[in-house]
Amino acid sequence: MRLTRPLAALAVALGFPVLAQQPEARPVSLEECLQMALQKNLDVRISQYSPQVQALTVSSAGAYYEPSFTAGALQGYRKSEGTPGPGQVDPGSNESWNERFDTGVSGYAPIGMSYNLTGGVNRLSGTQKGVDAGFIYTPAVNLSVTQPLLKNLWIDLPRLTMQLERKNLMQTQADVRLQVIQTATDVANTYNDLIAAKESVRVQQKALELAERLQVENKKRVEVGTMTQLELDDAGAQVARSKADLITAQQQAAIAQNTLKKLVSDDFASLVDVRFEPTATLSAVPEGFNRLDSWHKGMTLRPDLERARLDLEKQKIQMRFSRNQLFPQLDLTGGYGLGGQDKTLTTSLDDIGAQRNPNFSGGIRLTIPLSNKKARNEYQASKLNNQKLLLQYKQKEQAAMVEIENAILNAQSALERVQANEASRHYSDSVLWAEQKKLENGKSTSYQVLLRQRDLTQAEANAIQAKSDYNKALARLAQAEGFTLERFKLKLDIR
Repeated sequence: MRLTRPLAALAVALGFPVLAQQPEARPVSLEECLQMALQKNLDVRISQYSPQVQALTVSSAGAYYEPSFTAGALQGYRKSEGTPGPGQVDPGSNESWNERFDTGVSGYAPIGMSYNLTGGVNRLSGTQKGVDAGFIYTPAVNLSVTQPLLKNLWIDLPRLTMQLERKNLMQTQADVRLQVIQTATDVANTYNDLIAAKESVRVQQKALELAERLQVENKKRVEVGTMTQLELDDAGAQVARSKADLITAQQQAAIAQNTLKKLVSDDFASLVDVRFEPTATLSAVPEGFNRLDSWHKGMTLRPDLERARLDLEKQKIQMRFSRNQLFPQLDLTGGYGLGGQDKTLTTSLDDIGAQRNPNFSGGIRLTIPLSNKKARNEYQASKLNNQKLLLQYKQKEQAAMVEIENAILNAQSALERVQANEASRHYSDSVLWAEQKKLENGKSTSYQVLLRQRDLTQAEANAIQAKSDYNKALARLAQAEGFTLERFKLKLDIR
């Protein structure tokens, strides 16, 4: 009887015996495991937050060009006392009230231009020598612009920041691909390890059965006097060794199970009572290798090289900015405005509508640093950094080519070992069969049969390991080429 975990815990608390819950077998393919990893692997999920955060940073950098709206109201009061001359009466005081409401829009354009559009109404009222002077309305609308002609023309600090942040976004996306490639490689290799571990368990079970069968047969021979007790003890020792090897193989299979569950899930506890059963078998399908094709893949697909290329592009943008800062500041300024004035607000606004009181201005302002030492040093430093990054990129390209070359050699060697170990397994099986026949005919010894059994077990273990190594070598070659996503037909949506 199987109980759920809460019921099992209750039964234990009440003192009732509970049978151990058998793990639930769940057939899984490599494709299914890879899809599970894409959705639930914690390393992949963590890496996907960086592009989202960086996208917000890019958006924030672009907010520099969003216009700003301002509005304000002001009220002022002023009083001045008249000063009488000799023999004059007190001229009285002057009082004035000033109320102003203004609004405006200001900002920057992506060509470095700054602009400021303002509009407002000023109302002046008061008394002169104690006599009410009435109201005077003076509305005005003005536009002023400043456009750099040399320094900050084709690039300035806001545009530098925005372009660099966009490259940073692309780098975080490359980091996600790098993490997915690493995780997919780990999943493929662990899935392969699980198949190999299950094969190893089968081999060790077979070895134990052979050892136990030989022990039974030797016991019969001892009983009839055709074999010594020492040979029976040798067979018993082999049984014990086979049991120990089987326990080790089972432990390795359990570890491979746990490793695969960790890679494909964000909730390991939910899979503790599940036993993955790979639907694939351990095989070694020969593949052709082309060094030039693999190098081409690596140079175009590897995320680490893409990241290095983006570093170079970022440095070129920095050089462009540093070079622009060498130029003098030459700004073109201009402005245009309309005004009105009348004792009534409507009439004063009509002045603006009729453009009766226009004003405009235009000019050029030149600013030249006397030494410009800071800008010149920064430009030289940016050129040196560019040369450094070029060499570093060349270094990474070379390291990638060596890594791919070694991966090809490992895959070729692993395939050759598969063929050699398969031949060894076949011959060891034949030799064991022949040795068993000789023992049955009294022409061999139990010790020789034990040696042949060990040889066969080792040959089968070597054959399993060789196939596993070959499949892992193919996965690592795809990783070195940056071809993992294409090899396993994985579609990645990075936002």
